[in-house]
Amino acid sequence: MSWAGRMILGIFRVLLVLVHASAACDFGPFPYRATGIVCRMTKPAALLLNQETSQVIQAAFRNAKFPNITGERSVRLLGKVAYELTNIQVNGLSIEKSDVELKENNAIYIAIKNVTASFKGTLTYGYAGAWFLRLFHSVDFEIESSIDLQLDIKLMCQEEKLVADASDCYLTFHKLTLHLQGDKEPGWLKQLFTDFISFTLKLVLKREVCKEINSLAQMLANFVLDLAANFVRDKDIVVDLSLAADSLIRTGFVESHHKGLVLYKNYSSTLSDSVFSPLLLTESRMIYFWLSEHTFSSLASAAFLDGKLGLTIRGEKLQALFELEDTEAQRKAVQMIFQGTSYNDSVAKVWSLAHPQISLQPEGTVVESLVAVEVSILPAGGEPLVVLYMEKEITVTIQAAYAEKKLILQPLDSRIEFKVFKCPADPSGDDPSVRSFLQNMISVAGISEVTSSIASALTSLMNNKGLNLFDIINPEIITRQGYVIVQLDFDFPHHLLLDFLQKSL
Repeated sequence: MSWAGRMILGIFRVLLVLVHASAACDFGPFPYRATGIVCRMTKPAALLLNQETSQVIQAAFRNAKFPNITGERSVRLLGKVAYELTNIQVNGLSIEKSDVELKENNAIYIAIKNVTASFKGTLTYGYAGAWFLRLFHSVDFEIESSIDLQLDIKLMCQEEKLVADASDCYLTFHKLTLHLQGDKEPGWLKQLFTDFISFTLKLVLKREVCKEINSLAQMLANFVLDLAANFVRDKDIVVDLSLAADSLIRTGFVESHHKGLVLYKNYSSTLSDSVFSPLLLTESRMIYFWLSEHTFSSLASAAFLDGKLGLTIRGEKLQALFELEDTEAQRKAVQMIFQGTSYNDSVAKVWSLAHPQISLQPEGTVVESLVAVEVSILPAGGEPLVVLYMEKEITVTIQAAYAEKKLILQPLDSRIEFKVFKCPADPSGDDPSVRSFLQNMISVAGISEVTSSIASALTSLMNNKGLNLFDIINPEIITRQGYVIVQLDFDFPHHLLLDFLQKSL
């Protein structure tokens, strides 16, 4: 196929990709209404991440596959001179400076200054003179170069996935010097091949380095998306991070919008009334995460369906709950319930009977749940004997915080309403002391024990996903009506970069 034919075919393929991408990412006139999760990275975060751009660029240079360069030219007296550069490799590389700029509605602009790169390989050349003299030689060569690199990275959407496009890549050569082995070859030969090779070499370096950078950018975007998808997944519970709207690039931040729908086996959620607006977030912190009430409520429903909303309490923890008050009424109630049995021979089970209802308010996260509690004693050699069963509707407001790599859930005011109460020691339910004691115990200590257990389980889950490897600075969890904002600063996640480079290169 001719060069023109290949060019037309290439353009046609590009148009097909663009048409396919635009058709797959038609978000409609009101895209934010389907937005459940938002991530905003501000300029300070971009500057911090840019400090390690040099490692990615160096990886791009070293990982680029440079093809053999061949050429031929007619030279007076010598006839035709043919040459081939083979085994081209990066021999040394250093980067002086890297700058990043966020272009309004355009791209992430990265300027790499003074990339000093040394390439080595083998030069084979031959020429035929007018008297049929044929000479062929091979000599090792080294090329010293000084390059500036400019990248315009665009955030695009393909099949509702975020894609980084770094195809706008420009190399400016300030120096390109060819050294033949030991510089023992004649000066005219060195000058000859420098003139021949220089232009072609610049094109090859630009093509291969820019191709590798674009490939790395896409791989890095996929790596981050896979990392995020894994973080919000727990076995069969999955959060859909498909794009809900086009990404925003402003001079102060980059922002992506995701559906945030929860999928669990045959259960899935839908969202069409999100309250998100970019005006809800500021630019004073490095990273912002905006999460809708719908996403939180759907996660709670999926956790209920998966049987995760249950807790077993025994031994010292159970004893601490029932001995919260050292009063005559407490001792009488405990004696009646346990019938003199040791706490070590007893167990309490707590579980949710229905989907919890989640409401995000300025004062915190309001949780309404119908909960069952069953206390059993375990006689030696006998079957478990239920000594207390109750169902109660609990409404509690919880404030969340994250400190010392742990999630903290602090219950505030609560309201308890008994729906079912069964105690064999008080079958008629006429003794108000037992119910009064239990209501006080649940309000003062029981809810705290449950929220503490949930916080520990969530902390363990997040640490298993690698959150504890991040150096998170002054995180804040702020609830508002219908949504929550998590805002924080961070130090550079070196472990992520190393993990990416090891897996990708």
